Amino acid sequence: MSSFSRVRKIWIPTLLIALVIVSAFAVQLLNSNGSQSQTKADPGVYVGVAFGGNTTAQAKALIDKVKDYTNLFILDVGRNRISANQTKVEDICNYAVDNGLSVIINVGIKETGNPSEWGWFWNQSSLDAIKQRWTEMWGDKFLGIYYNDEPGGVQLDAAWRQFFEYAGEHLGNIDFPAFQSLNGIYEKLLNYIDNGTKPTPDDYELEANFFIQYVVMNDPGIGNLTAAGIPAFTSDYGLYWWDYMGGYSTMLAELGWNNSVAEQIDLVKGAARLQNKTWGTMITWRYQQPPYMDSGDNIYTQMLASYQAGAKYIAIFDYPYNTTNPYGVLTDDHFAAMQRFWTDITTKKFADMSQPVAALVLPKNFGWGLRNPNDTIWGFWTSDNRTQQTALVTSKLLSYYGTQLDIVYQDPLFPYTNIGYQHIYYWNSTTPS
Repeated sequence: MSSFSRVRKIWIPTLLIALVIVSAFAVQLLNSNGSQSQTKADPGVYVGVAFGGNTTAQAKALIDKVKDYTNLFILDVGRNRISANQTKVEDICNYAVDNGLSVIINVGIKETGNPSEWGWFWNQSSLDAIKQRWTEMWGDKFLGIYYNDEPGGVQLDAAWRQFFEYAGEHLGNIDFPAFQSLNGIYEKLLNYIDNGTKPTPDDYELEANFFIQYVVMNDPGIGNLTAAGIPAFTSDYGLYWWDYMGGYSTMLAELGWNNSVAEQIDLVKGAARLQNKTWGTMITWRYQQPPYMDSGDNIYTQMLASYQAGAKYIAIFDYPYNTTNPYGVLTDDHFAAMQRFWTDITTKKFADMSQPVAALVLPKNFGWGLRNPNDTIWGFWTSDNRTQQTALVTSKLLSYYGTQLDIVYQDPLFPYTNIGYQHIYYWNSTTPS
C-alpha cells in the first residue's frame, strides 16, 4: 500500500483527469530448490510480508528472517529503483522462491505518453511474454501483480470539492467519457446546492459508473493485466465491492488506522463471496509516526481473525526502512507474533468462521465509506440521515456477529439470496428476513 496516500489525496483528481486526457484510459508446477519448502507445513493460506524497502540486500535479509514461518513475499516497492530494474525484481523473486515463498510483484504504474524510468514492465506490446517467462521461472509460486494502490480510498478521500470548484463548469466541454461522467455528477451537486435535493440511496449510478469504468476498468494497467490473464492485486480501505467490479482479482483489506477490523473484513469478504473473487488482509500502520505498527499481540489477533474469517492472503506491510533497523518497521515483537501465528495455524484447530451466517444488505451503488457516521459517499456527498441509520444497524450487527457478518449490496448481478445466509438484514431495519 502507498505510505503517503492520505497526504497526496488532494492532488489525485487532477492527476487522474490528466491521465484521462493523455491516454483516454486506453490502455506448470515448479518447486523450490531449497529443502525448506519440502518440509514446511502448508497452512492452507498465504502468510507473509509486503516489502517496502529500497535495496536487494534489504529484501533478501527480510526473506532470510521470515522464511521459516511465512510462505508469501510481496515485492511491494511500487515506483522505486527496484521495480525499475527487471534484473533486481527477478533476483529478489528468485531468492524468495528458492526459499519456499510464493511471490506477488509490484512493478509500478502503467504510464502512457513519455515512458518513465520504471516503465520496463509496461513498455511491452503485451504482457504475455513476461507472464510466460515468470511462470516458467517460478511456476505456481508466481501469484500475480500488485497494481496501483487504494483506488477506493482515493475516491473517498480525494479533494473533489476543490476539483469541481476549479474545473467543474468546464467539464461538459471536454469530449472524453470520463469527463462527461464527472460532469453529470457535478450537475447533481449543483442541483443539490440550488434545490437541496440529495440522491436517494439507490441513485448513485453515475458515481458508481465513474469509479468502475474510469478509475479502475479502463485504467491501462488493469486492461493490460486482464488481457494477459495475470491476476491483479491491490490493498484498499473502502469500496471493495466496486474494486472487484472494475477488474481486480484479489483485494486486500487494510487493517490499521484504528478502523474496525471486523468491519473491513466483513466488507471485503461479502464482496468477494458474492462476486466469486478472492480476498485477504494487509495489516498496516496504526500510527502516522514511529513506531507505525501495532503491537505484536494485536497483530497476531488481527492475523487470526483474518484466518478464521477465510482470508486467502494475510500480509504485514513493512515500510518505511531506516538506517537503524535492517528490517524496516518490523521488530522482534512482530516477528515473534508472526512465528506464533504460523505455528498455531499449522498445529492447532481453530473455529471456522468463514461460512455464510448473516448478511447486511446496503442499497445498490451506495458507496459510503462506513469508517465513521460522517464518512463521505463516493467522496462527492456528505453523510445524511440514511448513513446515520446504516451506521447504527452496522454497529449493532458487528457487535453481535463480528467477522461472521457479510456486508453486501443490492445488485441483480450478484443476488445475495442465493448464498444461503441464515439471517439477512437491511440497512433501514434490524429485522431478519
